[in-house]
Amino acid sequence: MSDTYQHVKWFRDSSPYINAHRGKTFVVYLSGDAIADENFTNIVGDIVLLNSLGVRLVLVYGAKPQIDSHLEIQNMTSVITNGIRITTPEILPSIQQVLGKVRSDLEAALSRGVVNAPEHSSDITVTSGNYIKAKPLGIIEGRDFHNTGTVRKVNTDSICKQLDNGAIVLVAPIGYSPSGEVFNISSAEVAGEVATAIHADKFILFIRESGVVDADGKVINELQVNDIDPQSLQPYEPLACARKSCIKGVERSHLISYSNDGALLEELFTRDGAGTQISRFSYEQIRTATADDVAGIIELIQPLEADGIMVKRSRELIESEIVQFTVIARDGMIVSCAALYPFGKQGELACLATHPDYRDNNRGELLLTHVEKTAKELTLDSIFVLTTQTAHWFTERGFVEADVSGLPGSRQSLYNYQRNSKLFIKSLA
Repeated sequence: MSDTYQHVKWFRDSSPYINAHRGKTFVVYLSGDAIADENFTNIVGDIVLLNSLGVRLVLVYGAKPQIDSHLEIQNMTSVITNGIRITTPEILPSIQQVLGKVRSDLEAALSRGVVNAPEHSSDITVTSGNYIKAKPLGIIEGRDFHNTGTVRKVNTDSICKQLDNGAIVLVAPIGYSPSGEVFNISSAEVAGEVATAIHADKFILFIRESGVVDADGKVINELQVNDIDPQSLQPYEPLACARKSCIKGVERSHLISYSNDGALLEELFTRDGAGTQISRFSYEQIRTATADDVAGIIELIQPLEADGIMVKRSRELIESEIVQFTVIARDGMIVSCAALYPFGKQGELACLATHPDYRDNNRGELLLTHVEKTAKELTLDSIFVLTTQTAHWFTERGFVEADVSGLPGSRQSLYNYQRNSKLFIKSLA
């Protein structure tokens, strides 16, 4: 009875995550070590379960131990330097052979579906193809890497079409040049580049450990990209690839153990997870401003007021209008702000500012998008802005210049003719 209750409780607790993950795209990296592990059968079962729950899946696989074993049997040797195999023309056919067998084995394992499920006979489509365009790694520190390559381009259209058709997509660490050359590529690199190219919602990497550990050997539940020192990492190790993918746009990466049964489900469907989550933006939050943010907003806009770019606002005015403000906070520091004032069916975008040190990551654009969303929730038809020096920024984002007579009546009476600000309007239809 107790076991049944725990099962029901877990299922209830996981239901929000089931709804949140449905229709999302996950890239899963399976190293050759993960495939060789005795727990791999359970991993396959969990992957099939995700597919049945409506998750769009791309699986990128490696085969390092399998290739090493095959080359040893063939009395062939290969050199690995800085984690990268030098792929000579002599060993390339063997690598292709091994990767082909691993792909076939994966297709067979995935095709078994969920064992003992009521719909066990339901077909699962698994596809693969020439999704990766590659270029040679070249000569590094005097070493010629021959047919070892790096990702040049990911065929995102082909991958996404297969995902739209409900297939699980398999991607091998092999790439092709326009001239027909074949290149062996780091599987971790391929996984990260695919996750970035298709704008994956999650990038999941199976590793030997349970996650990133601290000095005491305890798994760190969450890291932000700015917490990770890239200088301490090898180019293609999983943590480096996870960090890079987050910097390039993937919202969440996850490092979990391939030997821990159920780690994938625990990571995705429980609050605390089973490994280490690497996030892109949790150290920065877009939120409604509070009274505690007044000082930070004043510090942010004072230089712009001094230069005549913004109208001066007193502390008392900002305090009284603080609920109109939205801010981006980074570790407690206000790095960007904007205000929205409704006037009938129109809204005024005002006080849009970003700290000079943080103007290189589109924070102004993020705030504008957030303000537009808020305006739509307030059923406003358009937003307008009055500016003297930043007209080009707004016109590039869909604002159209208009005569000041187009201002709402209550706002027109407050218009400062001495500043001679120009009016720009953006429709929200």
